[in-house]
Amino acid sequence: MTAAVVLALYAVVAVVTLPRLLIRGELAERAPRLAIAVWLAACTSAVASVILSALAAAVPATVIGHGLAEFFEACAAMLSHGAPLTSPGTRAALLGAAVIAARITYCGAAILVRARRERRQHAGMLNIIGRHDGELDAVVLDHDEAAVYCLPGRKGRAVITTAALRSLAPEQVAAVLAHEQAHLRGRHHLVLAAAEAFHRAFPGLPLFTRARSEVARLVELLADDVAARRHSRIHIAAALVRLATGRAPAFALGAGGETALTRVKRMLNPAAPLGHRERIAGLSAVVLLLAGPAAVAATPGLRSFLAHHCHNISIF
Repeated sequence: MTAAVVLALYAVVAVVTLPRLLIRGELAERAPRLAIAVWLAACTSAVASVILSALAAAVPATVIGHGLAEFFEACAAMLSHGAPLTSPGTRAALLGAAVIAARITYCGAAILVRARRERRQHAGMLNIIGRHDGELDAVVLDHDEAAVYCLPGRKGRAVITTAALRSLAPEQVAAVLAHEQAHLRGRHHLVLAAAEAFHRAFPGLPLFTRARSEVARLVELLADDVAARRHSRIHIAAALVRLATGRAPAFALGAGGETALTRVKRMLNPAAPLGHRERIAGLSAVVLLLAGPAAVAATPGLRSFLAHHCHNISIF
């Protein structure tokens, strides 16, 4: 029961406190990929803690301690004979865990299905009114608004409007299309879908609300960094300035948008990359967030398991 209480308290504290801790420092500016992993690990950690808390409260540690085979036999016996596992409190805990797991799964699936349908419709429209430019490796769309975006999916493609081609220099076009290709290769739409699923499943909670906005910003920083490996930061910054007011479809990832101007400053004044120790610390935080709740939930059962087997060994 102690593990269940610890996990439940951690989930409450994490939802409120982790957003304040994670926005501090320069991790996002210096290592956006690692920052994305930390935010998603924090969300997963909070949800897993609630589910594991319910399971820890429902399954006695002594049941686990008697061995894996006995554990399943005991579960079957409890379910069929009305043992303590089927008490009202236990049933409520298990039902709560199942509801939480089902809700996050449903929200994630609904987001992916809807986005796929909208992308398919947009792709059909591009096939009719757009034209593929082999030199640019992008679809050119006749439009009076300067915009560059990508349409993710199995047959992902980058899209640039004729207005953007007129307003951008060739070097800037190449740089911004490299940004969009980075989104496609990195499958950033799945990262955004995960953050959106957490937010939609648990609306109003600070951790998930902040994670959605931060992950959306971080994938743009990451794509900027990938593009900067092959193109001048000045060209990327100039393209972002011209595309700042450009709008992309909601289900696509656009180079412009509301974060464009702040990203210009970052392009022109890049922060120093993380050192080896700082990167190790960040990766350790991800591992701790993901493995910590499971370790806490498993501790009582492990103690009971060791106590049971040590007792048997002492008898012989």
